[in-house]
Amino acid sequence: MNAINQTDVAGEIRPANRGPLTGIKVLDLTAVVLGPVATQVLADYGADVIKVEPAEGDLMRANGISRTSGMSSTFMNINRNKSSVCIDLKSEQGKARLCQLIAQSDVLVHNIRVKAMERLGFGYAEVAKINPTIIYCAATGFGEGGAFAGQPAFDDIIQGACGLAHLVGHESGVPEYPPTLLADKIAGLATANAILGALVYKARTGEGQYVEVPMFETMVAFTMTEHLGGQGFKPPIGDAGYARLLKGGRKPSPTKDGYIALLPYTEQHWRAFFHHFGRGEFIDQFNISNRIERNKNIQAIYAELRNITRQYSTRELMAVCREMDIPVAEMYSIHTIQTHPHVQSTGLFKTMVHPTEGEVVTTRPTALFSKSPCSIYKPAPNLGEDSERVLGAGH
Repeated sequence: MNAINQTDVAGEIRPANRGPLTGIKVLDLTAVVLGPVATQVLADYGADVIKVEPAEGDLMRANGISRTSGMSSTFMNINRNKSSVCIDLKSEQGKARLCQLIAQSDVLVHNIRVKAMERLGFGYAEVAKINPTIIYCAATGFGEGGAFAGQPAFDDIIQGACGLAHLVGHESGVPEYPPTLLADKIAGLATANAILGALVYKARTGEGQYVEVPMFETMVAFTMTEHLGGQGFKPPIGDAGYARLLKGGRKPSPTKDGYIALLPYTEQHWRAFFHHFGRGEFIDQFNISNRIERNKNIQAIYAELRNITRQYSTRELMAVCREMDIPVAEMYSIHTIQTHPHVQSTGLFKTMVHPTEGEVVTTRPTALFSKSPCSIYKPAPNLGEDSERVLGAGH
């Protein structure tokens, strides 16, 4: 359903229906990762996303590995299906051009500090005067209604502030950042979701609105969903934290030749696992039939599980667990994930020809729409390559 268009060649291909947001025009004033992840979702869903960049371009163009300057693989993987125009928002001519685009757009989204946008003359109140029905989305670091409003925020800062880094390092007692831009990407998806909600409201009422998606609050909510624990009650009935994760002993299971992800989850899973490997005595010893008692013993249970798995090969354990319908997966790395048989069978990674970068690899849109399928119809743009088409000759 979702794919790169059959030609897979350089140049823009615009199918008549390229996704459920076909016909929606998005003015994208975002940069780096959070904002571009959000607008890429909209672009993949078919919206006409116009990426507004300064003369030096989005900072992410230079971050990561590049074949040519300004076109890093990271930039290309979060900016496909978009057009790029260069506008100097500090010049009067540039402001006039942006005003023209605002008048034609359904959505404006930015991750610039709110006060800075207002100083440029493009706060919500001013933009709404130009286009009263526009959806104006500000992806902020800390919510504008809070004590830290306007503070600078990047992925590391938010991971540390929201409790995630402490959570990742809870076992060692040393806070650690997970080696992925988790806060940026999650907040980016939250921003896309918020814009989609506002588009539904606009479709029903004809009204635009101001939308704010604060990165910090989004990540606190994300982190604490299961970790409120006993603090989820008034008065608290225990400490914060989901003990099954923090103290339960869940870790990759060692095998003779590597590791697997193994999760006997139900009583039936544990019974089948221990019986198969001749350790049925653990069923009574750890009170497997009583979920509450089983959870109290979970560290010891997982320790015994790992004592068993290290005696067998990955292949042997995979076969046994598949037969017993116990959740299991072979471990893959960022270096080997493209060889995963499911990834290959679903065509998740695609090779396409970029007009300046040659053959490049990307992932296709993952949401599947039966009546309005998504596609990759345009590779990530070079800086300002669409300025003349979008802004007109003599821009």
